Amino acid sequence: MTIWNLGSINVDLIYRVPHIPAPGETLAATGKQTFLGGKGANMSVAAARAGATVQHIGAVGREGDWAISRLAGYGVDTSNIAKLDTDTGEAVIAVADGGENAIIINPGANRGVSAELVGAALAGANSGDWVVTQNETNAQIEALSLAKSGGVRAAYAAAPFEATAVLAALPFLDLLILNEIEMQQLTAALGKGAGELGVAHVVVTLGAKGAHLYSKGNSTPRHFPALKVTPVDTTGAGDTFTGYLLAGLDRGEAIEAAIERAGKAAAIMVTRLGTADVIPTLAEVDAFNA
Repeated sequence: MTIWNLGSINVDLIYRVPHIPAPGETLAATGKQTFLGGKGANMSVAAARAGATVQHIGAVGREGDWAISRLAGYGVDTSNIAKLDTDTGEAVIAVADGGENAIIINPGANRGVSAELVGAALAGANSGDWVVTQNETNAQIEALSLAKSGGVRAAYAAAPFEATAVLAALPFLDLLILNEIEMQQLTAALGKGAGELGVAHVVVTLGAKGAHLYSKGNSTPRHFPALKVTPVDTTGAGDTFTGYLLAGLDRGEAIEAAIERAGKAAAIMVTRLGTADVIPTLAEVDAFNA
């Protein structure tokens, strides 16, 4: 099977800082590194490194050939990435000692993804494949609607969080993934808990506390504890979790087993500084013991 990922592609500029700057504060960085990033690119790399066949649907700007080449080098099919006459998406990420981060995003080409590009790409999808998206591009609902009509399973990572965007996506979803704060915001907006959303499975990530799995119609979650590690950088950990989770489901694993492996991948990820370029391989994850 194939995972079709409608997702963002960014250049990530990561600055090490003693602490996250307060409003009005000027702070000298102690280091800078540049990585391939964007929630979409991170998910594609994670799924590919977990052994899945991944088709990335997205866009880069005038100077974005390097990002396409980097994705292809990590095993992602890039034939559905458009090159637009604009800037490639960019994220400026401040990472403090202890792993806390603050992120500013310039969407760039990610907001130029057209419904026509998505439709042409998903014409190649087959029943039983997965489509996944998040909120850093255009055309999410078009992609999810095409998935639903074509018998393709649909997943949605609800970040950056917008309650109206999640509400629009819910009728099409087989899997919803969001973090604890996003779930609280969604419950406040809709007046419904995770088990009441009409989605077969809702996974709520809890950071250092692990993850909850809610099944449709059941308000009592199954809990998956996190592995104990010392975090260096939490950037990209949720994307790594999502990519690994989808790869496991795509190869027929039970969702519980897929969540456990995804949690291990995320635990390794937070011990590394960087984004897509440092996502662990399947061999590293399976050999990892915390």
